[in-house]
Amino acid sequence: MIEKLRQIINESENIVFFGGAGVSTESNIPDFRSETGIYNTLKNYGYPPETLLSHSFFTRSPKQFYEYYKNNLILRDAEPNAAHYALAEMERRAKVSAVITQNIDGLHQKAGSKNVIELHGSVYRNYCIQCRKTFSLDYVMESQDVIPSCSHCGGIVRPDVVLYEEELDMAVIHHAIKSISMADVLIIGGTSLVVYPAAGLVQYFKGKKLVLINKSATQYDSKADLVINDSIGKILGSLV
Repeated sequence: MIEKLRQIINESENIVFFGGAGVSTESNIPDFRSETGIYNTLKNYGYPPETLLSHSFFTRSPKQFYEYYKNNLILRDAEPNAAHYALAEMERRAKVSAVITQNIDGLHQKAGSKNVIELHGSVYRNYCIQCRKTFSLDYVMESQDVIPSCSHCGGIVRPDVVLYEEELDMAVIHHAIKSISMADVLIIGGTSLVVYPAAGLVQYFKGKKLVLINKSATQYDSKADLVINDSIGKILGSLV
């Protein structure tokens, strides 16, 4: 399996990587959509993650939103794992042209990747909902109040992430579609491909080889040229 993947990579000139939560869980970032994550959230906050991270909940209960968000989605001590570093190295070697991620943790950039398309935004970008002034993650986390307020107009500062009930940024989607449609190899890793509309991006791939690396089966396994049911960090890390 590894040698076949190595051959595919060696013979390709334009690889796009599309990754999900499984890439980050190997950096000890918990998946809040997992059974354990949902159970702990219900127990500690009284609502499922999909409610706490929804646009309507943020609007009506920003204090509770931020209590959950700061305690569960911000892990500034998290470090990139072997998968992040391997993809950054493959980009430096002009093999990987883009990394498309559903994660919001910024670990691909921390590992050195330059062309990262963040479908769901980033915790490192924040803005005032009134005047649109931008703020850093440090500003949000070091705010004296649970709800960070704008230093310019006093409005609520929110993370530049896509909440439940919100649509993905169409400019970001188009960038991802263009990258996938031009790739000769698409490597999908750490995602079960069940979260839409992100999972639907796979249909735009028209290249030579589709590779799936995930610990469990996905709905696209039968369409892939290579399926590896193993750790994404272990597999990619062994290549570079």
